[in-house]
Amino acid sequence: MPEQNETPGFLQRLQTKWKLESLFQVVMVLVVFAFTGFTILFIKNPILNFFGVERGGGQGFLNTVLYLLLVLPLYQIFLLIYGFIFGQFKFFWEKEKQIFKRIAGVFSRKK
Repeated sequence: MPEQNETPGFLQRLQTKWKLESLFQVVMVLVVFAFTGFTILFIKNPILNFFGVERGGGQGFLNTVLYLLLVLPLYQIFLLIYGFIFGQFKFFWEKEKQIFKRIAGVFSRKK
C-alpha cells in the first residue's frame, strides 16, 4: 500500500480555510467562482461600451471608475445567483456580509 501524504492538498486547505463540510462543497464553490468570472468576462465590455468607454481610447480612469461602480457590484450579484444555482448560497451570502461589514467599517471610522 502506498504511503498517504500527510500534507493536506490544495482542496483540503481550502476546505479548512472556508470551513466547508466536504470536498464536494469546495469544488462547487470553485465552480461558482469560475462561472461568475466567465459571466463578467462576457458582460464587462458590452457594459463599458454602452457608456461609451472604448478599449485603448485613453479613458483608463473612466474605465476603472465605471468598472468599480457597475461591473464589480454585478460580480457580487452573480456570485449569489450562481451560489444559489449550485447550492452554495449560504457560503456566498456569509462572504458578502463580511465584505459589506468591512466596507461599512472603512466609512464609519473616526479620524
